[in-house]
Amino acid sequence: MKILLLLLSLLCGTLSVACAQVGKVEITKDPKIDTLIARRLAFSKKSKTSGKVEGFRVQIYSGSERTDAYQEQSRFKTLYPEVFAYVSYILPNYKVRVGDFRTRMEAEKFMNKIKQNFTTVFIFPEKVSPR
Repeated sequence: MKILLLLLSLLCGTLSVACAQVGKVEITKDPKIDTLIARRLAFSKKSKTSGKVEGFRVQIYSGSERTDAYQEQSRFKTLYPEVFAYVSYILPNYKVRVGDFRTRMEAEKFMNKIKQNFTTVFIFPEKVSPR
């Protein structure tokens, strides 16, 4: 019984000390946090200026003839001069992909717009230039 009373008195004593310090908050920040924030900002600036981001392009041609690929690119540029067109060669085909779309929805909207002039169009995820 005496032990129980002793434990209760000790418990009440620690509770009163804890209650006396209510409303007092001390924040300790690790200096590595500032370093991480600075690195993140530098990385963000570098990725924005250095080029490519994840996005989508619409493919308007795929075939083995180089001249046909460049003809399709030229035809596209006359119809849509404000949109960039890219020719690439991935063995064994040349591909003409157009646009620099950040979202798939933008690419689909544009694809529906050009379907009347280009019959086989597909959307592909690709690294695009942010504009």
